[in-house]
Amino acid sequence: MERESFLDPTVAAFLNENFVCIKVDREERPDIDNVYMTFLQAATGTGGWPLNVFLTPDRKPFFGGTYFPPDERGGRHSFMHVLQQVSRVWHEHRAEVEASAEAIHAQLEAAVADLVPMGVILSDGLVKNAARMFKQDFDARHGGFGGPPKFPQPGLLGLMLRCAKRFNDNEALRMVLFSCSRMADGAIHDQLGGGFARYAVDAAWLTPHFEKMLYDNAQLARVYLDAHLLAQNDSDRFANVARAILDYVLRDMTDPAGGFYSAEDAESDGHEGKFYCWTRAELRKLLTAEEFEVVDRHFGLSDEGNFIERGHPEPLLGQNVLGVRQPLIGEPEVIKTLASAKKKMLDARAHRQRPLRDEKILASWNGLMLGALARAYGVLGDEKYLAAALKNLTFIKTQLWQPADPNASRKQAPHSARTAAGMLFHRWRDGQHDTVQLLQAYAFVLDGVIELYQVTLDPDTLGFAIALAETMIRQFYDIETGGFWQSIPDAPDLILRIKDASDTAEPSGNAMATLGLLKLAAITGREEFKTPAETTLRLFAPHMNDVPHAVPYLLHALDFWLDEPRRVVITGDPTAPETRALLHAAHSVYNPNTVVLGTTGPVAQTGADLSPAGSPAAYVCAEACASPAITEPIKLREALAV
Repeated sequence: MERESFLDPTVAAFLNENFVCIKVDREERPDIDNVYMTFLQAATGTGGWPLNVFLTPDRKPFFGGTYFPPDERGGRHSFMHVLQQVSRVWHEHRAEVEASAEAIHAQLEAAVADLVPMGVILSDGLVKNAARMFKQDFDARHGGFGGPPKFPQPGLLGLMLRCAKRFNDNEALRMVLFSCSRMADGAIHDQLGGGFARYAVDAAWLTPHFEKMLYDNAQLARVYLDAHLLAQNDSDRFANVARAILDYVLRDMTDPAGGFYSAEDAESDGHEGKFYCWTRAELRKLLTAEEFEVVDRHFGLSDEGNFIERGHPEPLLGQNVLGVRQPLIGEPEVIKTLASAKKKMLDARAHRQRPLRDEKILASWNGLMLGALARAYGVLGDEKYLAAALKNLTFIKTQLWQPADPNASRKQAPHSARTAAGMLFHRWRDGQHDTVQLLQAYAFVLDGVIELYQVTLDPDTLGFAIALAETMIRQFYDIETGGFWQSIPDAPDLILRIKDASDTAEPSGNAMATLGLLKLAAITGREEFKTPAETTLRLFAPHMNDVPHAVPYLLHALDFWLDEPRRVVITGDPTAPETRALLHAAHSVYNPNTVVLGTTGPVAQTGADLSPAGSPAAYVCAEACASPAITEPIKLREALAV
């Protein structure tokens, strides 16, 4: 629409003369987007983006839609026609429009207020039923779930892995590992530079929408790390996919200060995918004959190309997007030749015009990537991932976190009550942060900080997690009916406060808040973290029962709550090599419902009762620590594998 309508001089002139035009970055302000998407779905039964909504001067919606074409097509009115009609109706029937907007607003408020617990029993049956429904959508030929456009759906994949572990569901495990393998082979996966595009337009993962998002790659890195721990045959391959994702982010998506950028566009030089595609002629010039033969065979190239740009008046010809058509198995020399060719191609690609990079840094998505890096360090033991995670935590604490001000309650500042507890801002760019307070920011950063604590056992990191959790509960938790609001009570830009548990391409704030609080309760032993999580699960139990596809991450939290978490308590100096060996052993077995903690700082009594001094040792605990000390990493892995 930007190309077709917003940049059209005639359309722009009409818009500027008749409307106050506001363009919202829904990534920066998902709370605003959620309010008006809720309206559109209630009014039309459908939703999607681009989201175009017409509001009264007090921001109440009265008409909206998604895509409007520049001319009449497919039964849709042109955008100019829509603008003219809305303008006419507003001037001729303003009173009726405003009354309609008031009525719509009242209905939306009532719908939000009607969200109360409905008595659905929280049980394993909800998790098993979700897995059963997901399996019905499994694509046995190409992997993944559902049809095109095909999204990786890391929340769904992660839940199926949980079912494989807890219920010995080998079918679920097979589906996930097959999906991970096919996605890794597909062109949705950047075969040269690592990282995944948002989705594929086809069922076989071979025609991507080339945009890369930080949140997708953070979630998928964790899925591939878990697949690495569970796989019998492709374990190393899945670990390498995870490494490639993280290396891509560290190489191409990291600010010098330690924050992570948001996204890379699909287009460069005015063409989608141009940065990623190759002609055979280009590759013949770049590679040796032997390298070209291997690349040609491996990726199934053709002179005609396998990618044609959609909707472009002059698409480039002969473009090949790289997806694996013929795997190279057990051919060491050929594999070496392929690696040499891929390095040359990656180096050559670096001289092309890159797609536009969105360099805003969002607390929420940085929290997801922080957790992925911490998890990678725990599983793979690569120090560079720990270094990046620690630098990112420093960035969050210095650039996006305003520490508690003990004197704030005596000040007359508008946010004095909140600054007394600390504040986490959502967006940073070029040295400046916003003032927006969002549940997603707190919940996602809380998740990342907890993951980092579990691989470092640093008491200060745990203390920061507690500060985040306490502030999140104070600002967003609904103590009356449970659940978390997406925004604070006095948010100046919103006409509604909404509780939303539905995952989109990223997890919902309610799901991540719930899981984070449950983990923190297990680590600290503090019931005040567990109670809000439990009431949130009860509030959204009908969603988990009726529409599990919409809430997979909330089902992650339910699974954690149902399966009484084990604690792995590790004593000794966390920086000592022997202690680190035990830490890596604790994270080298797939146990999503286990937490790892040390013996210093605000930890649960099971950890505090153990001496921090002496030789490093691990204890596997349930309610109390009655297990013998384990001092050998292999013995710890054996104990956790049971």
